[in-house]
Amino acid sequence: MASETENIKYEESFIKNTRGTKLFTCKWLPANKEPKALIFICHGYAMECSITMNSTARRLVKAGYGVYGMDYEGHGKSDGLSAYVPNFDHLVDDVSAHYTSICEREENKEKMRYLLGESMGGAVLLLLHRKKPEFWDGAVLVAPMCKIAEEMKPNPVVISVLSKLSGVIPTWKIIPGQDIIETAFKQPEVRKQVRENPYCYKGRPRLKTANELLRISTDLEKRLDEVSLPFMVLHGEDDKVTDKAVSGQLYEVASSSDKTFKLYPGMWHGLLYGETPENIEIVFADIIGWLDKRASDGNGGFESELNRKEDGFTLKE
Repeated sequence: MASETENIKYEESFIKNTRGTKLFTCKWLPANKEPKALIFICHGYAMECSITMNSTARRLVKAGYGVYGMDYEGHGKSDGLSAYVPNFDHLVDDVSAHYTSICEREENKEKMRYLLGESMGGAVLLLLHRKKPEFWDGAVLVAPMCKIAEEMKPNPVVISVLSKLSGVIPTWKIIPGQDIIETAFKQPEVRKQVRENPYCYKGRPRLKTANELLRISTDLEKRLDEVSLPFMVLHGEDDKVTDKAVSGQLYEVASSSDKTFKLYPGMWHGLLYGETPENIEIVFADIIGWLDKRASDGNGGFESELNRKEDGFTLKE
């Protein structure tokens, strides 16, 4: 399926992963010019790309970028049991295979390539970087899941019992916890849209999925110092879903020489589309400003990171 509106060319297609599962992919491109760089979206848990991330993608295309998205297995329009993540590494492998294949096409080889990850997508992003440390030119991490906020977790005894059960009944939806939609998105009309979106999962987290999210976030938190690509991390000060302190820690300990941390007073978890229109404008001005500054360098890949290392360029705003 392809369509064109507001000088934006939008296309959808399906691919198969190595396990034979059909995955949904999409792209938004400027209709009449070459994109100045490519941005690859990693969506959050229980979310999807084509509807929820559409406004984000369109803002980025209007700023001159080409944007690519995909729904993970068990998410959105992709096949698989809804919101079931039996192995997070397989999910990352799927995303890596698809996005790197796009970058390696002849017409894209010289273009700079950036990752944008929201919430659980931030964890996917960091694992893509870990898999290929020199491949990506930079990253925008929006409320990344490097640690699940304490308010969202069951108590340690319950976690211990559920971890043992996840090997026996992995797909069961019995994890106790808060309503994530209510907690993540400030604007009531956005909560309503997410609840009405048939491609967003609204049930309780499945045992194995919850176990995988805990495993991955715990692992990432321990290895933040290994992050070496240029990045910007953004977090709402009133986020009750992912831990803003760990975003601060990522900024402090990452080995990247080009890093920026933005903490937004009064903002919640859903910075890209769940806030007031005025707040969303602030967030996107920061994201596009950061990208424009780096995309205008025009150097691809590892070479530009070496140049930045020589510059010793570090920002905290």
